[in-house]
Amino acid sequence: MATQITQQEINDMLWRACDSFRGTIDATEYKDYILTMLFVKYISDVWQDHYDEYKKKFGKDEETIRRRMERERFVLPEEASFYFLYDNREAPNVGELINIALEKIEMANKAKLINVFRNIDFNSESRLGNARQRNRILKHMLEDFGNPRLNLRPSRIGNLDIIGSAYEYLIGRFAADAGKKAGEFYTPPEVSILLAQLLDPKPGERVCDPAPGSGSLLLKCANYVKTTYVSDDCALFGQEAISSTWALCMMNMFLHNANSPRIECGDTLLEPKLLEKDKLMRFEVVVANPPFSLDKWGADKADEEMKRFNRWHRGVPPKSKGDYAFISHMVETTTQNTGRVGVVVPHGVLFRGGSEGAIRKAFIEENLLDAVIGLPPNLFFGTGIPAAILVFRRDRGNRTDVLFIDASREFESSKNQNKLREDVEVAKIVDTYCARKTIDKYAYLATRDEIRENDYNLNIPRYVDTFEEEQEIDITTVQEKITGIEKELVAVRKQMASCLKDLGL
Repeated sequence: MATQITQQEINDMLWRACDSFRGTIDATEYKDYILTMLFVKYISDVWQDHYDEYKKKFGKDEETIRRRMERERFVLPEEASFYFLYDNREAPNVGELINIALEKIEMANKAKLINVFRNIDFNSESRLGNARQRNRILKHMLEDFGNPRLNLRPSRIGNLDIIGSAYEYLIGRFAADAGKKAGEFYTPPEVSILLAQLLDPKPGERVCDPAPGSGSLLLKCANYVKTTYVSDDCALFGQEAISSTWALCMMNMFLHNANSPRIECGDTLLEPKLLEKDKLMRFEVVVANPPFSLDKWGADKADEEMKRFNRWHRGVPPKSKGDYAFISHMVETTTQNTGRVGVVVPHGVLFRGGSEGAIRKAFIEENLLDAVIGLPPNLFFGTGIPAAILVFRRDRGNRTDVLFIDASREFESSKNQNKLREDVEVAKIVDTYCARKTIDKYAYLATRDEIRENDYNLNIPRYVDTFEEEQEIDITTVQEKITGIEKELVAVRKQMASCLKDLGL
């Protein structure tokens, strides 16, 4: 059946559903309620859609229908359906009923959803107010999701993409409202697309994000494999420290129909959980937009860490800046000869001294650093500072040069947030990266000796000269213009005085 509702209509209706919460709780919190309910609504509509199909096919053979339904991607107990909750939206304990429904969904889908809803409480007085206020909010939310136009049955909307896109849309809108906290769960889609294109994940490869947030970067890599190589053979891995964000990531993965992702919950730096035989797992592609300059990241446990995983053998990053802790972890988890890393970093990573300078030197001398790309300011929600992308590769062979790209001045400007257009700025960065040639005022291919001469400082202006000579000013011409303007001013004043006199003023 053809799609009877547009993506924009779904997006608008979902955003209106947020009105019930605005002014009551912060956007960083009410996103959990809206995104969870979207998940429940979607699996409920899919479940009912498939049940109706089987009912039409098998008639009164309820046993066959039951067996078929048990093999659904998600099993939905009767009292966990959105429609059961909608019918009970006036109940005085509606928050408790939603919590029970989530628990039933978890228990019926242990392998996929265990603990996904553990941090979301629809019966919370501290977050949603007293019983009267809470019931009003939840009733309105259920009615918004119960809008007949928000029918998410596959037979009606056609495919899963429209749901995944709606989820991404909401995450983006929440990020815009969340201020500095947005960085905990959101990477702008064009930056995720750029990283995927730079690292070129291929079918059969494993892709990992040690700080995945909502999972958008991993999903962009999977989509790149699907569109570029027409393959779904892409294994996704990650570990997210914030449990509520981990839950958001898991739901995002399922709504995008990701192929059996393994996303762990826990601190990547303090307790990596992606292990094989008590050793760090290895991945062909590792990508991340980790928290900038994370304080108290675990430097005090460096000795213990060195004995077990040896991630900081190039040096221990300063305790108040965890940037190189993430970078070192990412490089250490790549496969030999084929591993690639793309990581978003603050510019301080490029030139700060001390232990960071020693680590940076080691990466360059090991011939792992492949490119340094400067991004425009105000790309990321929560911070206006410009960031950079570092690309590391284990497949560089005998090539020892490093490509510097200054893409900081080319972007689409908007009122609140700058953007990179995929077919313009992103395409130019990727084409330049692939060509590996010096481009005046945009890119420079530096030798290792040049980097050594700069004391391993990677500050982009040291390599890419963007200086524009100012046009020479003809003082005589300027003076003539000033004299002409002064004469015009005298004439205008005389004319105004005459007019005022005629008016008797």
